[in-house]
Amino acid sequence: MSRFGPTSELTVESLTDQLRNTMSYSEDNGINANKPDFRELDLGSPVSTLLTRPGGFTATSTSSSSSGSVSSRTAAGLSSNIPRISDSNYNSHSGELSGSSVESSPKPTRNFKPAHGRSYSTGTHPVIYSGGGSVNSPAVNVFPTGNICPSGRILKPATTVRSTKTDVLGSGTANYGHGSIMRSGAASKPAATTDCGPANYSRGGEPMRRRGVDNSSDPEEMKKTGNENYKKGNFSEALRLYDKAIAISPGNAAYHYNRSAALMGLRRLAEAVRECEEAIRLDPGYTRAHHRLGSLFINLGQVENARKHLCFPGHQPEPIELLRLQTVEKHLSRCTDSRSVGDWRCTLREVDAAIASGADASPQLCACRAEALLKLHQLNDAYLALSNIPELESHTTYPSQLKVFGMHPEAYLFFVQAQIELSMGKFEKALAAIEKAGQIDCLNVEVSVMLNNMTLVGRARTNGNDLFISERYTEACSAYGEGLRLDPANSVLYCNRAACWFKLGQWERSVDDCNLALSIRPNYAKALLRRAASNIKLEKWAEAVRDYEILRKELPNDNEVAESLFHAQVALKKSRGEEVYNMKFGGDVELVSGLDQFRAAISSSSASVVQFKASSNLQCKQISSFLNTLCARYPSVNFLKVDVEESPTIAHAENIKIIPTFKIYRKGNRVKEMICPSPEVLESSVRHYSI
Repeated sequence: MSRFGPTSELTVESLTDQLRNTMSYSEDNGINANKPDFRELDLGSPVSTLLTRPGGFTATSTSSSSSGSVSSRTAAGLSSNIPRISDSNYNSHSGELSGSSVESSPKPTRNFKPAHGRSYSTGTHPVIYSGGGSVNSPAVNVFPTGNICPSGRILKPATTVRSTKTDVLGSGTANYGHGSIMRSGAASKPAATTDCGPANYSRGGEPMRRRGVDNSSDPEEMKKTGNENYKKGNFSEALRLYDKAIAISPGNAAYHYNRSAALMGLRRLAEAVRECEEAIRLDPGYTRAHHRLGSLFINLGQVENARKHLCFPGHQPEPIELLRLQTVEKHLSRCTDSRSVGDWRCTLREVDAAIASGADASPQLCACRAEALLKLHQLNDAYLALSNIPELESHTTYPSQLKVFGMHPEAYLFFVQAQIELSMGKFEKALAAIEKAGQIDCLNVEVSVMLNNMTLVGRARTNGNDLFISERYTEACSAYGEGLRLDPANSVLYCNRAACWFKLGQWERSVDDCNLALSIRPNYAKALLRRAASNIKLEKWAEAVRDYEILRKELPNDNEVAESLFHAQVALKKSRGEEVYNMKFGGDVELVSGLDQFRAAISSSSASVVQFKASSNLQCKQISSFLNTLCARYPSVNFLKVDVEESPTIAHAENIKIIPTFKIYRKGNRVKEMICPSPEVLESSVRHYSI
């Protein structure tokens, strides 16, 4: 008795039914309860032809060399794309930015060989699967492989054909559970990642997410795109993408590390510091984050914090960064020593060296530079240095133990600002700044002394102003003097006291106080005006002209300064014995049409500038508008114009061949001739002969 029943009663139809019943899978929880032993079948024999599907495809089964499994392939060139789980290194920082970013691997599809496929039967028609259904679903009525004899018996081969390659459990696929059979004798990892999830696990142990068609919610894709934007210099766009990646996966240290790089590109260093600190909090052993944070602290001039991260235990610091740290530290130490003894020239030299060595983003060092310039009476440079201090971000915080010259770092910035604002005469701003410094570091001695002095200086200034308005000039001088005793570098108080001396008729003392104010602020307009006025009272015309000329450059549109300069120049000419007649201040460019009129106009002792022009010439029209500007700017000069087409006699007498031509005359004599001059050359000549 065979397992299929008595042979005498066997027919092909009964055999087919019995085979179908014997080979069918149990659907109890997907377990193949009645799966026969396929090793009894002839796996090396050709397959008999099965029924044809109406679509024109023929389902065929192939031989398998794997024992204990059903081999299936895709029929008629169809392929099945089966996603596979990546086996990347779980501890790698995928996509970090440090010279080069880690790119995600390409995503190839896994294609089965053509003309091979799994064959399933439903009813009497075979069904060909090409990856569209679940591979784990139990098949019904699976036909065995092998030859069926006409008698209905299945031939059992004498020997089973087996592959010479060993079968090894590979890394598996998403739908096959733990593993799949792989050839060549050893388990091998996939050559590239597929679209079943992130290519790599990043630091932070984020769970793997399956990628769908839309990758907009995949943090790895956002990181990758952010890296590409970073390489192109699109730091704002890279930052936006890293932010989105962090919003989805906040525990990923590499995302915070990359975000710090984008912030550095945008020069938002304080935020970059916090991102590196967050990456280190998530992964304390993150070497590259430590190194970047150390480098950032060098830029910010915080050498102790920099050393802690560049030389953290178990890791060798980078030699270049270590040398940079040591150089900055050396200059900072010398700067501190020089400042403590009031050697401001040495302080300025050392702070410049520290900035050049790498601490170029330190607000405190920039403030120290401004303070040194102020103490060296270079107020304009100090004010410029103050305006160039890197702005503190609103959320910038400093460790409580961090000090700059014994002062809280933020308090020092307000301390320097208060000194410079006070020297510029901006008492309200100065007082507000020193009060902020006192609120931040109330125990610092320098801040406390400055706050007290500034309060007294402000009080002395207010008192002196009130006395000056009351015309009590002597008492006002004493009040301003009290303020100068507390703040000897205050240019405003010197200038105010000079005004009091001028009212009292003590012009020499007025000039002296103006000189002191100008030694602190070289282009202090009020001090220049008061010194020039005092010099005119002292009949020092050359000194007065010099001050007014400086003021004309500073205030080119001030008509009062221009008129004062004109009268000072006239007085200077008279003092030198020069003839002065027919000189008037200001006026428009005068049109001259007759030869006698022309000769009378250029006979003045002051300079006369004549433009020879033609109304039809475009270049003449363009330069004529500039001549009007010069007429207002240099009122002591006579400006004339001659139209050569309307006055050919003058043009012939002056031998005019090219227009526009400019000639400068003094006392009837030509002293300068210019053919088609540029505006710059023309003004330079006018300025030279205006004195």
